[in-house]
Amino acid sequence: MRPALLDPLFASVSSLPGIGPKLADLIARVTGREDADDCRVIDVLFHAPSSIIDRRNRPGIALSPQGAIVTLEGRVDRHQPPPPGKSNQPYRVFLHDETGELALTFFRVKGNWLEKALPIDEQVMVSGKVDWFNGRASMVHPDLMVKMSEAGDTPLVEPVYPLTAGLMPKVMRRAVEGALARLPQFPEWMDEPLREREGLPDLEEALRALHDPRDAADLDPRSPSRRRLAYDEFLAGQISLALVRQRMRKASGRAIIADGRLGARIRDSLPFTLTASQETAIADIRKDIARSERMLRLVQGDVGAGKTLVALMAMADAVEAGGQAVLMAPTEILARQHYATIQRFGAAAGLRVEVLTGRVKGKEREEVLARIASGEAQIIIGTHALFQDAIIYHDLMLAVVDEQHRFGVHQRLKLTSKGIAPHLLVMTATPIPRTLVLAAFGDMDVSKLTEKPAGRKPIQTVTIPSERTDEIIGRLRTALAEGKKAYWICPLVEESDESDLMSAEERHALLTAALGPQLGAKIGLVHGRMTGAEKDAVMTAFKAGEVRLLIATTVVEVGVDVPDATIMVIEHAERFGLAQLHQLRGRVGRGEEASTCILLYKGPLGETGRARLSILRDSEDGFLIAEEDLKLRGGGELLGTRQSGTPGFKIASLEAHADLLEIARKDAAYLIDKDPELNSERGQAVRTLLYLFRRDEAVRFLRAG
Repeated sequence: MRPALLDPLFASVSSLPGIGPKLADLIARVTGREDADDCRVIDVLFHAPSSIIDRRNRPGIALSPQGAIVTLEGRVDRHQPPPPGKSNQPYRVFLHDETGELALTFFRVKGNWLEKALPIDEQVMVSGKVDWFNGRASMVHPDLMVKMSEAGDTPLVEPVYPLTAGLMPKVMRRAVEGALARLPQFPEWMDEPLREREGLPDLEEALRALHDPRDAADLDPRSPSRRRLAYDEFLAGQISLALVRQRMRKASGRAIIADGRLGARIRDSLPFTLTASQETAIADIRKDIARSERMLRLVQGDVGAGKTLVALMAMADAVEAGGQAVLMAPTEILARQHYATIQRFGAAAGLRVEVLTGRVKGKEREEVLARIASGEAQIIIGTHALFQDAIIYHDLMLAVVDEQHRFGVHQRLKLTSKGIAPHLLVMTATPIPRTLVLAAFGDMDVSKLTEKPAGRKPIQTVTIPSERTDEIIGRLRTALAEGKKAYWICPLVEESDESDLMSAEERHALLTAALGPQLGAKIGLVHGRMTGAEKDAVMTAFKAGEVRLLIATTVVEVGVDVPDATIMVIEHAERFGLAQLHQLRGRVGRGEEASTCILLYKGPLGETGRARLSILRDSEDGFLIAEEDLKLRGGGELLGTRQSGTPGFKIASLEAHADLLEIARKDAAYLIDKDPELNSERGQAVRTLLYLFRRDEAVRFLRAG
């Protein structure tokens, strides 16, 4: 049971003053929750401000520097609405102080609200960014406008939060204040000597300070309040991982004893030989699963390094020992692709392979479930549908999880808590630096696949400014006419007002117009808002050659396998992280032919952007790229999570808080060793910490013993 003192923090976000269902949805989106039902008051507390507005800067109109955010006081002189019928022209309000005149500029003004907000002759205070043009100062859409008679309670320093369309800063601030009002007095789970040594506040103090920054130093990840929150997050994560390990060690696995005859049949049927690192990984896994202690191993391999085959060899051993194996992938596309590969290679050994995703419904689903329960299905491949309670395995011995960072510890626990103790093999195509492995996986054993399979040619990578897009389209026309296949990657699904990025839908329309007529084959489009069935249909057509040019968002980033695609164009490459660009580039160069990757960027590039693209141009070593990426931009994005923190973390980040991760890891190990059931006074406080950071599954483990 969650401790009662946390109940106010786990009330729905719509219980906060002034937050109805529509706003609750927007807050859920901006705090990274699935939907309003899943969004709680605590999510608002962990939504950290990204910058501040400092209204202490009041230089006067004439002395305001270009581009600076300033606060000005002045008297309103006149209103200048757009001429009738010209609603696309701005509405201007002029005011002056003793140094000069300022034009406040507004677009798409509806109604007469400006006349009420800024009456002529009224003394007002405005705050926003000043722009100078032809010697005149203007401020577009001030972020604050208030009559001086009502300006008394305007804060001088105000936090600025990450927002989404439709969510106003005022609303977010009101939600935060409502959430802060519910803070209870937390028990202290941090080791007191450590807290004093690190100079960290208690949690309540840290949360209040987080939302009340006074200057830029308070926004620094190294500020005491952020370090305290980061430590708590790391500690919750490390204790969860320690409990998983403890439980996994406790629920002893069963040794998988196989002489490798099924594996040998698969090997004999392969049109190539395995690489040295594949052989090493297979040997390590075979040694692990032959013990009664459960295996917990991570296989890291660059794009195309042959991880699926390593997993198949392990699954073949499990089947040979009379058991079943599952392989779980993060998306429908990937699950079906693994199914195709494993079906193809497993056929030689007579393996019976099933696929189970959310799309398998009705009678067909019942039949698949029956085959899993009877043991007729030996290898089962699917998405997280594999976890659902309705699924009963005949004898599950091995679970393989692909692209683990998209699942997190929770699902790993769920699989384990089905009352079965399978050996666990985790695969990732994201080469992860050691610190990240610790944060995301705890002390897992790691196998690295370092070579590319034989016969793969290097991919030629070039960077080209977006002004030359037409030239690229011309070259693409020639290549497609020769029968080649190409990807064109865009950062967005559809065009939006706020962004000047090219959307996938818009690019699809332009390329269809430019290339469609003489291509004779369709131009496909794949993005995340399409259903699984729609995506699969386009991918199948692309594989079969009915579609030869595929416009896509990053949904094709992991694992999509079309060996004869040889051209990859990535638009707005400067907007992607290094690891993501490397993943995308790995979609080509999978067959016999030489491949090209074209990175289109919009100049001028910043220093980081330039560094990122040149690292990619000069190297195909995923591990080197991952280390560089970690230096340049942070672990969260490297693992494909949205926030720029570390995967699954709201505040903690590896670059800023690596020292705390190490301390939290040791602290968690010490705590679990001394108090494995968390029954001591500190142990009870730590249970509260686990609930606070939504690690309920880990607490359930304690109860389950």
